Amino acid sequence: MTAKIAVPSVSVQYQRTGASTKANELGMRAMQERAYAHRGEQYLLIKSPPASGKSRALMYIALDKLTNQNVKQAIIVVPERSIGGSFADAPLSKFGFWADWTVKPQWNLCNAPGNDEPGRVATSKVKSVGAFLASADKVLVCTHATFRFAVEEFGIEAFDDRLIAIDEFHHVSASDNNVLGRQLNAFLGRDKIHMVAMTGSYFRGDAAPVLNPDDERKFTTVTYTYYEQLNGYEHLKALDIGYFFYQGPYIDAIMKVLDPDQKTIIHIPNVNSREALGDKIREANDIMHELGTWKGEDATTGFQLIERPDGRVIKVADLVDDGPKREKVIAALKKPEANQDRDYVDIIIALGMAREGFDWIWCGHALTIGYRNSLTEIIQIIGRATRDAPGKARAHFTNLIAEPDAAQEIVTDAVNDTLKAIAASLLMEQVLAPRFNFTPKTPQSGPQDGFDYGEGGYDPKGNNIGFNGATGQLHVEVKGLATPESPEAARICKEDINEVITAFVQDKPTIERGLFDDDTLPEELTQVRMGKIVKDKYPSLSDIDQEAIRQHAIAALALTQKARQLVEAGEDETLKGNTAIIDGVRKFAMDVRELDIDLIDSINPFEAAYNVLAKAMSEGTLTQVAAAISAKRTNIPADEAWDLAERASKFRRERGRLPSITSTDAWEKKMAEGILAFQRHKAAGAYDKKNS
Repeated sequence: MTAKIAVPSVSVQYQRTGASTKANELGMRAMQERAYAHRGEQYLLIKSPPASGKSRALMYIALDKLTNQNVKQAIIVVPERSIGGSFADAPLSKFGFWADWTVKPQWNLCNAPGNDEPGRVATSKVKSVGAFLASADKVLVCTHATFRFAVEEFGIEAFDDRLIAIDEFHHVSASDNNVLGRQLNAFLGRDKIHMVAMTGSYFRGDAAPVLNPDDERKFTTVTYTYYEQLNGYEHLKALDIGYFFYQGPYIDAIMKVLDPDQKTIIHIPNVNSREALGDKIREANDIMHELGTWKGEDATTGFQLIERPDGRVIKVADLVDDGPKREKVIAALKKPEANQDRDYVDIIIALGMAREGFDWIWCGHALTIGYRNSLTEIIQIIGRATRDAPGKARAHFTNLIAEPDAAQEIVTDAVNDTLKAIAASLLMEQVLAPRFNFTPKTPQSGPQDGFDYGEGGYDPKGNNIGFNGATGQLHVEVKGLATPESPEAARICKEDINEVITAFVQDKPTIERGLFDDDTLPEELTQVRMGKIVKDKYPSLSDIDQEAIRQHAIAALALTQKARQLVEAGEDETLKGNTAIIDGVRKFAMDVRELDIDLIDSINPFEAAYNVLAKAMSEGTLTQVAAAISAKRTNIPADEAWDLAERASKFRRERGRLPSITSTDAWEKKMAEGILAFQRHKAAGAYDKKNS
């Protein structure tokens, strides 16, 4: 009934330079200035973290296009109505810009009455888009759903010579069943619009890419990394990410990871997930009961008042109860006081809300119960806690996940969630780390401008690791590194390596073998598996380009993991503080004779992740997870598995326990393998006729 608390899976510290929050003479922050420099591009893709100012950047770019680039109108498309508020009127001239951003009330369709749900968009909203297109007004804001229906109603030609700005672009997909993706492809084929696409997580978490490679080449990409954003804050210094496991109902474990004194958003499990307890309203009430004694409801805000054992009364915003009271709570959270007064609210409990686009700067802890299938959703949730705010030096993301129960016979779902959590941890570490700039080490190699190579400077004979604090980039020389030949491959190596790593760590056979199969050589993962993923992802590129992408991706993943291992070992006091990951990469390079691609390919990129898992899980559970995965590799026919399961049942009656997969007795181990094979065959329906 307890959560097994371990050290965070990822812990990153930053230098608080203030660079990402300072404004230039036009009122633009660093990311906005970078994006505005490309305002003349017809197709612009902005990859930038939550809270970096993407909506304001779009305002600057749109105003220039409307004024100076013969663009008739700007249509801002957001995934849900609540995000429409990010594009409300803004007095940009007050901060130095040459114009203000204004949206006439009738053209902000996110505020208009009527449905915006997929398949149920109000006809009046679609008609409003048509009226706007026929008007002389300049800006309209609507949801993705409204826009899709409007395109179907009026055709893509009706949007010629206009700017289409798509916020949260990761909702788009190149797959045939994604309507917005198909429409986007048609717009790009017609080539009569301008487009600005914005996202904080340019990967979907599924097999479908956001854009086809041919379409993506049309876009100019502006990237502002998480490292740049967080390193440039004034107040927030550190971010911890932890995946912790529990047994029994999560309500019994939640106070092990929930600090009521910390401003927190709690996301309870999806009602259909295995962690859910069957009644979302009761779950929210049970959490409040764990927090303390209910003392009533605030008449103005609708917040629940909970008295802690020490007598302090905290305010809880319940967004789970979707009854009539919720609108009052939502309205209260949208008021300026929510971000002006730290004591306005203490804890928010949500189910499908308070994620992308939700802005509560005081949130220092995002606590999510149950695994989220989408890595994009995880990044969006983490973004709720990474706003910069006075007095907030550290932020946390905690994912509380049901631990596979070693006493249960069926653990498949739990094992899958465990693997997904590891994949998310690996990806988030790459997202949050400084960006790698790899070059081949040759006799002609030398230092690159803008990089600090540490004490002693650049050494022609050494393993050189240079760091650019302004851009958050690491320059690493690797002997034998393949160089991309085409501009597209060079762009991928520079901009999209995390997308390649995403596909790699989400590949179940890869992560299973990397974590639990001692017979798998690292090269089978780094060369064979990663090589296949790159070929499948970029089939039109040459073999040389594919190999260059593979090497860059595996080098970034392996070096980050090796650096993390050195930091966690804690034996070197110099590897603590703001530059721990950077110094960890440098130390690893110093510890090896020569940093070459063969060495990097010989590193199991999941080794550090396994160490974290071993700390977070009990030995018995970890063994059970390994057994479930091992059973997949055991080819036991359905009829034989049935017989083995019956014998295993007899074994349990006689011994009081199930056979062990790790037993030194070959027959006992075989029965254990039979149980797991039986479960797999049963799930596939192999015994349906036999049972009838």
